[in-house]
Formats: sequence, structure tokens, C-alpha cells
Amino acid sequence: MNDQQKQQLLALHYVYPLTLNRYSKLIQSIHSLDNLSTTSPTKIASILQISPKKSETILSGYLKMVQVNLLQAYDTECIIPITFDSKWYPRELYTLTDPPTVLYAKGNVSLLKMPNKIAIIGSRKATNYSSMALEFIIPPLVEQNYVIVSGLAKGADSLAHTSAIKFGGKTIAVLGNGFFHIYPKENHSLALEMTNHHLLITEYPPYVGPRKWQFPMRNRIISGISEAIVVTEAALSSGTLITTDHALEHGKDVFVVPGPINSEQSKGTNQLLKEGAIPIWNGYQILEERKLFLGRY
Repeated sequence: MNDQQKQQLLALHYVYPLTLNRYSKLIQSIHSLDNLSTTSPTKIASILQISPKKSETILSGYLKMVQVNLLQAYDTECIIPITFDSKWYPRELYTLTDPPTVLYAKGNVSLLKMPNKIAIIGSRKATNYSSMALEFIIPPLVEQNYVIVSGLAKGADSLAHTSAIKFGGKTIAVLGNGFFHIYPKENHSLALEMTNHHLLITEYPPYVGPRKWQFPMRNRIISGISEAIVVTEAALSSGTLITTDHALEHGKDVFVVPGPINSEQSKGTNQLLKEGAIPIWNGYQILEERKLFLGRY
């Protein structure tokens, strides 16, 4: 993809952040984004299965944005757009049913090419039990150069990122919104540190604010780029279980910290254990499991 084609894709994605399967469907029909500006809103609506009014809005927005030098604008904001054909695009995401068309990154993009990435997730209401568990889980993983992946949310996500940093490791946060809206606000300092020394990624253009439905979508990327999932605490209704479902669908190991039977934040994790997740209470167990089944750390 040359710069002009990349500019066209970024302009379309800016006004309509469609997933790769929908983008591919569009290109199969119109052959090239060169033809988008002369394609009727009615045809676009039919291809993308959207309303004609929405199609008109997308087309008019695209015609405006394609005149803007988005590559330069993103560079000014230290945002690195990673299109689906980029060398930095995680190939593991192609196995998803709806891969992102573009990832936006801030920080050290080379972390995406690190061979060992493991997601650590859990409840937004995580207790000190999660903090204690991570003291045993993260150091052995860091020793073996595992990159810790999580979602920058309150609770377990924040604990996973800060613990990775504390023990000298590297960490990636997958956001459910654009970079102009760090969420939650109390993680602004953590996000800044990760921008400077680690990595933030999102599939949403910078202006997109946090919306409830975007976080389950974010979870598929957390699972997608990770080789395995670790769950510290989760209630029965936790969104964490969406991420574990994604992992299981793709044949990835799900490691779970057993919790007290009287803790609401352990009912979901204990249920996962009942359903066959692998119980762990230190990072060496994860390394041994991976060595046993994959023949390596």
C-alpha cells in the first residue's frame, strides 16, 4: 500500500472505522478506494448493509477527510497508524472473525513483534488478592521476556500494567477508545508512562470517545495478540469472561487464579476452573505448562 492508498484508507477509517471483513467486502465490489468518491451512496449502502442516509454521511465525510494529510497529522500527535498490510500488524489478528482494518499505536511498536505475549485480565473491582497474586505471577514471566497485555481499565488491568513495569517488564495496553480520550481518567499518568516506554494500541481513530459496546470489541484484540490468558479475579457477570471466550474459541490456554469461595470477585474465576481452565498461583506454572505443551518457554 503506497502513501496515497494509505491516506485513502485512513480517511475512510476516520469517518467509518469498519472492520477488515467489511472493508474487504467493499473493495471486492468497487475494486479500489480510487473509485469510492464516484460510487453512489445507494450502492455503498447496499454493500455495507447500512442505511442510505448513513452512506451519504460516510461518503461526504470521506471526501473531506481524503483532502487532509492524516499521515502528517498523526505523526504530529506521535500516533502510528498500522494498516492491515503493515509489517507491524499482528498476524494473529487475521484469525479473528472481524480483524481490525487499522490499529493506532503510541509507543514502542516493536513490542507487537515480541514472540511471547500473555494477557492478564480481571475485575474492575479487583481486590488486594489480585495484587498479591501478581507478585507471584509476573516476575517469572518478565524473566522470560514475556510482554504483559491488558486493557488499561480500572482494577486488574491497571494492576497488570503497573506490576509489569514494577518488575522491569514490558507491557501493551489495548484501549477501547481513541487516544484523545484516555479512559479512565485516573490512568492518565500510567498511559503517559506506557506511551514513553511501552505501548498503547487501539482500533479506534483518535477522536472516538469511550462507549460501553466498544470494550467487548477491544477484548478480542487483547486475546488475539496474546498466546494465553491469565485471569486473577472476576465476578460471574464480568466482561472478563468475554475475553476468555475469545481465547477458548481460538484454542488458547486460560490460566486462572483460584479464589476464596466467599468472594464475589472469585465466583467467575472459580466457575472457569470448574469448566476446565488451568489453575495457577505463580508464573512458573504458566511457563511449565507452555514448555510442556509447546516444547519451549
